Amino acid sequence: MQNDNPKFKNKILEVVKSIPKGRVLSYKKVAELAGRPKAYRAVGNILSKNYNIEVPCHRVIRSDGKVGGYNRGIYKKQQLLKREKAVLTLS
Repeated sequence: MQNDNPKFKNKILEVVKSIPKGRVLSYKKVAELAGRPKAYRAVGNILSKNYNIEVPCHRVIRSDGKVGGYNRGIYKKQQLLKREKAVLTLS
């Protein structure tokens, strides 16, 4: 299973840490940047277990532009994105 790989997990967390305030990436784009383009579900699984506040998991959204899940609740994710004035469009 891909999310059991500590190197992959660390790469995911590095990618997410690099997302600037006010910007978002899709789970799929994070997987691509981590070197495993088809592992977008694993990205979501890894992020759902992350509670390190230095990793802005709230900046990762679904490819369709919807917010997606968040381990602190969807409302909290929406509020964080709103506070950062994030635009929920993907390039």
